[in-house]
Amino acid sequence: MKKTLKKLGMILSLTACVGMLAGCGGAKQEQQAANGEKVYKIGINQFADHPSLDNCRLGFIDGLKEAGYEEGVNVEFLYDNGMADTGITNQIAQNYVANKCDLICGIATPAAQASYNAAEGKVPVIYTAVSDPVAAGLADENGLGKAATGTSDVLPLEKQVEMIRAFLPEAKTIGVLYSTSEANSVAHIARLEEIVDDYGFTLVTVGVTNASEIPMAADNILGKVDCLNNLTDNTIVSSLSVILDKANAKGIPVFGSEIEQVKNGCAAAESIDYYQLGVQTGKMAARVLDGEDINTMPFEAIKDSATVINSKVLEVMGITLDENMTVTDVIE
Repeated sequence: MKKTLKKLGMILSLTACVGMLAGCGGAKQEQQAANGEKVYKIGINQFADHPSLDNCRLGFIDGLKEAGYEEGVNVEFLYDNGMADTGITNQIAQNYVANKCDLICGIATPAAQASYNAAEGKVPVIYTAVSDPVAAGLADENGLGKAATGTSDVLPLEKQVEMIRAFLPEAKTIGVLYSTSEANSVAHIARLEEIVDDYGFTLVTVGVTNASEIPMAADNILGKVDCLNNLTDNTIVSSLSVILDKANAKGIPVFGSEIEQVKNGCAAAESIDYYQLGVQTGKMAARVLDGEDINTMPFEAIKDSATVINSKVLEVMGITLDENMTVTDVIE
């Protein structure tokens, strides 16, 4: 009898909770009806936790706001971070579809792919920080995708290699650590292989399948190269401090690909602005919410870059600035 009463009490408690939630939902619907404006539910699926992708997310939200879509007014954001785990990232995307989001933003290639696959063309997907949308299966050769578009963070690799040569006139080898599962890294490496020979370099690469392999991979590659060139590989960037510690101990400079990596200890970078990339993406999302056909919107690439240096790191490494180099930003 006591067990029956206890079970009944639990059922009544659950019923009360559901009733409270339903009441809150009803109040929200009345508020929407009163002001006559739809509140759009937007899911933000961020693959990993590091500053570049954080800047993309902040820029995305600000870009939407600039275009008239503001949180607490006519937008509700759902934000989740996959912590560089593809399984979690896939689950996040599936949850957004189940929660009937009006639009999903995938930040970084794995999150974009997960969102695209989960949406199946039924929910518009806006992606950002995707280096090669075509190679990632998000767009065709004309830059168009099925209910998907966004922005590419394709790196200015030739400018980057030219910068490294200016800093290291005697160097012969550039090393790159990368995640074998990230299409953006594979595409960047293919492009690097086409470039480095023109500047007298040999490219050495070591791939990893997960973050736990990075310490051993770093030890391996640091014994073969004169410097490292860090890409925007999410798995590698998430363990950048480990790589920098090992490289610094051997006196091997590490060059980054954007300003946050330079702030965190890389020597220099031909950097793109991830916040502005996010703003550009947010404005594209606003066009979709305004009613523009996403299937006719090709993805866009950021075009500008800037040379950023970390003066303390360069000093410690004994690297001097080329007098002909124009530096946009100095991290001290």
